Order: sequence, then C-alpha cells, then structure tokens
Amino acid sequence: MLIRNRRAANWPFESASWSPSKASRPLLHRLHEWGHREVGHSFAELTELLVRTAVADGGRRVSVHLADQGRQALSVALSHRPERTVTDDAVLPELTRLGAVSCGMDTAEDGRRVWAVLDL
Repeated sequence: MLIRNRRAANWPFESASWSPSKASRPLLHRLHEWGHREVGHSFAELTELLVRTAVADGGRRVSVHLADQGRQALSVALSHRPERTVTDDAVLPELTRLGAVSCGMDTAEDGRRVWAVLDL
C-alpha cells in the first residue's frame, strides 16, 4: 500500500490490550492539527476497531497510519505478523456501521492490513 501526494503520519504501538484506546488519541490530535476539527467520537471508535483487529493477530507490535485528502481520512492498522491470513468477516460491516465509506483488509509481506476511509 502506497500513500503518495498527501499528508500522512504513522505511529508504532505495542500489540497490547490497551493499544486500541491509546492509538485513537494521536490520530485525532493530528487530524485536528490538519484542520479537521469536527472529527471526534466515530473516528476514535473506528480507529480503535482497526487497532483491536491488528492486535488480535498476536504480533509483538502494530502500526497505525493516517492520511487525509480533501474531506476524507484514511486510517490503516498493520499487524506486522505476515503469516496471518484474512479471516475476520465481522470487522468490515462494523467499520461501515461506524461511518467508513470504504474499508478493507488484506495480507502483505509486512502483515495484515485493515483500513477504512471516513468522510470528514
């Protein structure tokens, strides 16, 4: 997955039970810095679900990536556990319920990625 020609940021986290709630804070702060002040609770819930899904893969760390373009934000959680296959069918409908206009998951060399795009 390449993110080009837009603002982007990323954060590493320990793969632990507290990481999902901890991860949403810096993402919200960064979106507010970028001028998206109306972003709030639904984006935090969406980010927590992304990170919780990556943590469930059982790796030692997860990373969270954020980008914005126009009036949309992309949030990606990466599990860093490459041998994990995509099997969780319940996550994508839940991301949609939380407001994702597009979402998905796949497995790459660096682990499982689960992502969502949210209108701002």
